[in-house]
Amino acid sequence: MSEIENIAKQIVAKGKGILAADESTGTMTKRLSSVNVKSTLENRLKFRETLFSAEGMKNYIGGVILYDETIKQKSFSGKTIPELIKGFGSIPGIKVDTGAKKLAGSPDEKVTEGLDGLRERLAEYYKLGARFTKWRAVYNISEKYPSELAIRSNAHALARYAALVQEAKMVPIVEPEVLMDGEHNIDKCYEVTAKVLKKCYKELKLHNVNFKGTILKPNMILPGNKSKNKSNAKEIAKMTLKCLKENVPTEVPGIAFLSGGQTEIEATQNLNEINKINDTNFILSFSYGRALQQSALKNWAKDIKDVVKTQKIFNHRSRMNGLSTSAKWTMDLENQINI
Repeated sequence: MSEIENIAKQIVAKGKGILAADESTGTMTKRLSSVNVKSTLENRLKFRETLFSAEGMKNYIGGVILYDETIKQKSFSGKTIPELIKGFGSIPGIKVDTGAKKLAGSPDEKVTEGLDGLRERLAEYYKLGARFTKWRAVYNISEKYPSELAIRSNAHALARYAALVQEAKMVPIVEPEVLMDGEHNIDKCYEVTAKVLKKCYKELKLHNVNFKGTILKPNMILPGNKSKNKSNAKEIAKMTLKCLKENVPTEVPGIAFLSGGQTEIEATQNLNEINKINDTNFILSFSYGRALQQSALKNWAKDIKDVVKTQKIFNHRSRMNGLSTSAKWTMDLENQINI
């Protein structure tokens, strides 16, 4: 087994998932402003270091996706951020796309950019300690969208990115996110996600990407946030698993869902339901940002010096998601947080 195949398995093995702490400075500023904390370089680092040095990291977090600013920082303990993460038994990763921009030819849709100079940036990130990467593509659902152009353009960019990352001896996380925004029902989400995944894997194959050395970060199959037709966790689980079985090659070792638009509890419960019926060889895990951090951030904002309480909240959230990877989460356990 190659080194990247080993790393891919390690990130999502044994009840572990991914902490997506790769918010850009702009996004992080919005998050901190929402809890009345000033977004300074120091405050951004303080919050992230509080999470990265929590006990929950050791048992439940297999990888941490970082942002360019963060991977180059030194922690307050004197270690570099990648060293700090490795010390807690987790693998440092890095977001390498430069964001979703208007798609020429279909300006209401987006294509993710960042391929220019990527080979050189990957070499730098590898030296800094990163062993996996992330690139996110986004797709709108409406009567007109996503267009064939958006599906093809993003699949092509994801494949070129993944091939370059494997060349640089790192694991690419492939993230084609079908957005939850809209009035569409769960069937429409299924149809679009299936189409998007099919095209992505066709392009990845064309670019000679080793599927065993990748991780997929997809959306769950959910109705739109403005849909009149709500779905329960069982239906979401059934549709999500069906979509993966039909469209993702069996060689892919791990699938780490994004939490997009779900509450912390919904993200955990839905993953738990999916794993209850998981009859595949895929390890089905999580790659959550807000769904792992939101409660911890709210508490931290009250008193940024009270690291212990913030870490307890983060440890609890991490444990709940860790349990959901083996369908062992329950609402009773959810409510047993000791703070």
